[in-house]
Amino acid sequence: MRKLILITIVALFAAVPATAQSNAPYTEGPVWDIILVRLKHGMHDAYFKSISKTFKAVMDEAKKEGVIMDYKILYGQASSQDDFNVMSMVQLKNYAALDTYREKIDPIARRIEGDAKTQTATFSSRVDIREILGYKLMREITLKNSDE
Repeated sequence: MRKLILITIVALFAAVPATAQSNAPYTEGPVWDIILVRLKHGMHDAYFKSISKTFKAVMDEAKKEGVIMDYKILYGQASSQDDFNVMSMVQLKNYAALDTYREKIDPIARRIEGDAKTQTATFSSRVDIREILGYKLMREITLKNSDE
């Protein structure tokens, strides 16, 4: 009898729609996995040519298969010698998408870039072209109207 009452209570609470809303002045959106890169002087074209064969091809296929939502490469002037000038961004639906990202992206990368040994050789060749300065994982937000 106690079990039946407990199940009934749980079912009632599960059936009640959630009415609590966040007081945050924004709504949460997709997550961006970001790599900050500094290209070595005069190596811009070589770098972009290299990643168009690998990164772009893998991301295009991942987008087609629904593994990622989108990707972008931003390129601009560094503000100092220690700053990045390329930002590579991959858009994922949410943080939970990171839980299975590797198991979904690795087979795509193997099909396009080759086995792990080939991929390592490709990445190693970029050491003379660029330096990775850091990684960021950031959530996109949409600001609410000030009267909400």
